[in-house]
Amino acid sequence: MKYALIAYARPEAFAALTDEERAAFVADDAAFTAELVDRDCIVSGEALAEPDTATTVRMRDGQAVLSDGPYAEVAEHLGGILVIDVPDLGVALDLAQRCPAARTGPLEVRPIRT
Repeated sequence: MKYALIAYARPEAFAALTDEERAAFVADDAAFTAELVDRDCIVSGEALAEPDTATTVRMRDGQAVLSDGPYAEVAEHLGGILVIDVPDLGVALDLAQRCPAARTGPLEVRPIRT
């Protein structure tokens, strides 16, 4: 079954880490990705650019209204998405709990609609 691991991050969380903590985070992330590759469960994944690079499209009276920035003003922004294919929700939740992104903000686990 496919699940999306949807990472939200507080923009200041990573910047607030010390150089040593940042290096450990990057190493942990590389190890986590290597585990997913070894398990052959990665379907796709992308990290997103900073929220201030977003453009939001809203339709009003049949016309597109564009605005700079993310959809909503929130403390945590969507940082990336990883789609995995694992046997069940239990495995997806186990992986999510070990995902380094869960240290800097919420990590939502959601089944992919088939």
